[in-house]
Formats: sequence, structure tokens, C-alpha cells
Amino acid sequence: MTGSENIKDISEPKIPRRILGALLNSVGAGVVPRFGLEYIAIGRKDEINAFTSDLDFISDGGSSFRFIIGRYGSGKSFLLQLVRNHCLERGFITADADLSPERRLSGTNKQGLAVYKELVSNLAARSSPDGNALMQIISRWLSELQTKIISEKKIALDSKELEIEMSAEILKISHSLENLVCGFDFASVILKYYIAYKNGEEDIKSAALRWLRGEYNTKTEARADLGVGTVIDDLNWYDFIKLLAVFVRKIGYKGLIVFIDECVNLYKITNKISRENNYEKILSMFNDTLQGKAEGLGIFMGGTPQFLEDNRRGLYSYEALKSRLTEGRFFSRDSKYKNLMGPVIRLERLSDDEIFALAMRIDILHRTYYEYEKKIGENNILEFLKVYMQRVGSASFITPREIIRDFLTVLDILYQNPEAGFDEILTKEEKKFTQSSQNPPDAAKEEEENREEQEETEAVKAFEVKFEDIEI
Repeated sequence: MTGSENIKDISEPKIPRRILGALLNSVGAGVVPRFGLEYIAIGRKDEINAFTSDLDFISDGGSSFRFIIGRYGSGKSFLLQLVRNHCLERGFITADADLSPERRLSGTNKQGLAVYKELVSNLAARSSPDGNALMQIISRWLSELQTKIISEKKIALDSKELEIEMSAEILKISHSLENLVCGFDFASVILKYYIAYKNGEEDIKSAALRWLRGEYNTKTEARADLGVGTVIDDLNWYDFIKLLAVFVRKIGYKGLIVFIDECVNLYKITNKISRENNYEKILSMFNDTLQGKAEGLGIFMGGTPQFLEDNRRGLYSYEALKSRLTEGRFFSRDSKYKNLMGPVIRLERLSDDEIFALAMRIDILHRTYYEYEKKIGENNILEFLKVYMQRVGSASFITPREIIRDFLTVLDILYQNPEAGFDEILTKEEKKFTQSSQNPPDAAKEEEENREEQEETEAVKAFEVKFEDIEI
């Protein structure tokens, strides 16, 4: 999967209308769609190649960890979702979660367990891309295993011999998990699920799934229902992610790929101890994957530059992570050369050609969905981008989210108002920039505003430092 070679030809009206409508609604609101991303995937060829290389390594039993770093709207979530869909096509199991104040990697109020529950809830396979695939994954494995044994051994479906053979095969997989942390109980629950599956005991099946989803609150309850002395909690949830990665490989998948987005929420944690506990969990995950202690597991995390680089509250504030994530002295971010083999992938601004291609793609999608004749040409799109570039700093900081949102607004206006002209809409916007450039703010007033802003920033920092160790 590389670049434009994998972007579908949207000039052919073969996109399901439901997907196309959801795609336009999502990107128009600045939200990353779950499906249909390949129709607007422009650029990022080198980044996608780096992920593809990781997937090849993981499918061979290796493991990988990547940070995807970029500004808000730069395409982090889009890229993660695009890679997720590609993983499903290649036979991986995926799990994804967005961090929030209620979902952290570590916490005192079950925030870590909340991340695990979200990951398992969003567990997906090619046959179940919408999530909630845990039961389907296990049931499909048992069904395929049963069919294989019947075919190879030439035995009847209702024979005692089939039960013996099935139990033997499941025990082989179960025993391979027992050497891992919490592996014995994990293996026991899988075996109990099979017995319940065979005997039609829905209550035991439900209990096994509840345990695997981390829904048991006490060990006593789990022991009474399943005979196991462990429950998934804030401290051990990551161990069960590693167990799931090994398990899915044992039953025929290529591995487990975990996507964790909105990591900036860890940077926003005001309590220093709590924040460092989360960074310590990241360090543990980072070390496990890069040292080969997590078979068939890929972890991809998305965050902002502040989350990574802030020396006071970002990952760089945790020395063990800073020493691992800082680029080598021979690499310069100002250089024209890229280095995508390290753990950090920084998303740079799309090129002018890629931005133009993206706008062209959005125009085609819009016309395809609303079924109207072409109203604007390439020159109009170039004029739109020219107006956009007049903004101060746009040459460096323009993001795909902003382009898509504003360009869709223009297309919506043109579609709903046939009498409106493209040049008329653009002229009004262009005048704003012209007026602002012709009437610069008074120098003294601007200096006073800058001074007040600086004082406010320093006051906020002083407040944060003073209350650094208070959980809010």
C-alpha cells in the first residue's frame, strides 16, 4: 500500500452513497471518518511505506512502537485510521481508543481499565470492521477449527472423538499462553468458553466474554463464575493486550495493532505524579515492543508537538523517554531529508501539489454525491488556494482539515444557491485579507497587547507550578 497507487479512482461512480454521504459529513465537520478514507487519501506516501514495513515485521512475530506527531488538523487521526483499515485488509486484528480525562494509560480511578475496555470494544477484524469483534473472532476460530478437524480426521460432527480432538487443539494454544503474565487464567477462560460453546451454556459464554472485556470488578466474583483468581484492572491491563496479541496470532491472524490517539490529554494532566505514571506506562510499552517482549503487537500513538517536546510537561520532561525519542545529532528537522525509521514520525505540511489534488478530489466527491454538473474548474481551485495562502503563516501551517472544511463550505453554498458565483464568494473573503493588510494595527497598541498577553501567560504558568501536585 503506497501513495496514489492505492487511492481508488473516484471518477467512476462506484462509491456506495451511504459511505460517500458519511464521508462528506465527517470531513466537513472536521471529524475523521471511519470508512471511505482511501477516496481522499492524498500524499503521505513515505509515512505509509514506513507503517507497511512495520506491519511486515509484526506479521513475522515482531513488534513495533511509533509516535505520530503533528499539529491539530495536520492529519494524525486520518493517517491512523487509514493505516487501521489497511491492517484489517491484511489480516490483522485492530483495536483503537482516544484518550480523555476519563481514559488514561494509568490512573487512580480505573482510567487505565477504561482504556482497555475501549480498546476491546473497538476490537475489529476484516469480517467485523465496525468493532465489538471479540466474540466473532473466538467463535469463528472454533468453527474453523472444528471444520478442519472433521475434514482431516473424517469424523462425525456429533462424535465424542471430535470433542477430544477439539479440546486437544485448544489446550495446545492455551498451554503456549501459560508462560506469559496472567496467561494461565487467560488460557483457562478460553477453554471454558469452548466448553460452554460446545454445550450451549450461554451464561458461561457470557461470563467468559465479560472477563475478557475487563467487566469483572472483584476476584471473588470471577472465581465464583469462572474459577479464575485474576481480573483485568488498572495495573495489568497492558499484560492482557500482550496476551491478546499472542492469542490472535495462534488462531490464524497476523497480529494485533493498537491505535491510541489524542495523547495530548496526557500532556494536559496537571498532577505531576499522575502524569509521570502515565509516561512510565508508555516507557514500559515502548521497551516491551522494541526489545521483542511483545509478540505480534504494534502500538501507534498520535499526539501534538507539545505532547512530545515540552520539557516541563511533555514526554521530554520524562528523561528516560526523552533520551529514547530525541533525534540523533546528525539529523536536522530543517533538512530536506526525512528519517522515518525512528520511533517518531512527524507529519509535515502537504505540498502545494498535494493540497491542490485534495481540493480537486473533494470537488469530484461533492458533485458525485449531489449529482450536479461541474461548476468550477482548476483555475477556480487555484484562486481559492491563493486566497488561503494570503493568510499570515499559511505557507507553513495550513492543514488539510481547514482546507477541506472551508472548500466544502464554498461548494455547499454554490450547490444551494445556483445564482451565486465562485468569484463572488472568493472576493468577499479576499477583501478581508486585503483590508487587514492595508490597515495594520497601531504599533503602540500592538505592543501593549503583546505585553498583556505575555503577563497573562506567565501568570498562568506560575499558577500551574504552584498547584502542580494537586489533582484536578
